[in-house]
Amino acid sequence: MDEAIRKAGVLIEALAWIRRFRDRYVVIKLGGSALDETEAVQNLLTDVIFMETVGMMPVLIHGGGKSITRAMNDAGIEARFVHGRRYTDDATMEIVAKVLADDICGSLVDNIRSQGGKAAGLNYLTRNCLIGEQLKLADDDGAPIDLGRVGAVVDIDRKLIEETCQSGTIPVIPSVALDRDGKKLNVNADTAAAAVARLLGAEKLVFLSDVPGIYRNRDDAESLLSHIEAPRCRQLIADGIIDSGMVPKVEAALEALDAGVGKVHVVDARMPHSILLEVYSNQGVGTEIVA
Repeated sequence: MDEAIRKAGVLIEALAWIRRFRDRYVVIKLGGSALDETEAVQNLLTDVIFMETVGMMPVLIHGGGKSITRAMNDAGIEARFVHGRRYTDDATMEIVAKVLADDICGSLVDNIRSQGGKAAGLNYLTRNCLIGEQLKLADDDGAPIDLGRVGAVVDIDRKLIEETCQSGTIPVIPSVALDRDGKKLNVNADTAAAAVARLLGAEKLVFLSDVPGIYRNRDDAESLLSHIEAPRCRQLIADGIIDSGMVPKVEAALEALDAGVGKVHVVDARMPHSILLEVYSNQGVGTEIVA
């Protein structure tokens, strides 16, 4: 009986958050090492189905860098990185597109359906919703950097995403965009998720990471920052406390906040049901970033 009462208490705590976020968009980015852990993916997708069931409108964006690298190795193509980004020639682009839009996206959609949810892959193979432009960067001397077919999301098919969500279906979107001429572009999944959240006016943007969140001191597990404001984030980047792979996530988060997204969350994909604990409880388990 005590256990039943405790469970009822959890549901009552969640009730206020469920009502608050009903009919609101939450954009969830999945990628990195989490995709290689079957149980973690299963738990994540259970959480996403729960969100849709209680009235929120989740949109799942995914990458798949490790799977792409393995496929390139199998094809005898050596990965090349320029300023931290994967150089994408025509052959690499075709591998990226197949791995993301066909293999990973299809697997995630099948998993959601096997758990009783409804899902649809939105990409160039079905109905495309990410519109991109080739990314133009400059080095420290101002000279252009050639990244090949690497792009950035500049627009979305908002109506398609809205109609998919309103039908009770979870959109699953790989980080491959089409430019205005219909050519495929390899886009960073973090920045793609931030762009979708910005253009949808999402309530929340969630980055699933392989760490619990942002720390004041990475060597001190007790220094996790559960709540942080944007100016402090910028200072932590400048001080080098936020570094390496977390920098593009946080910079994308800050851009999304500037554009009106309510909150950005960084949570550990390896923790069972971390998204539900972060979104539907009074005390979250990751780091929430606010403007």
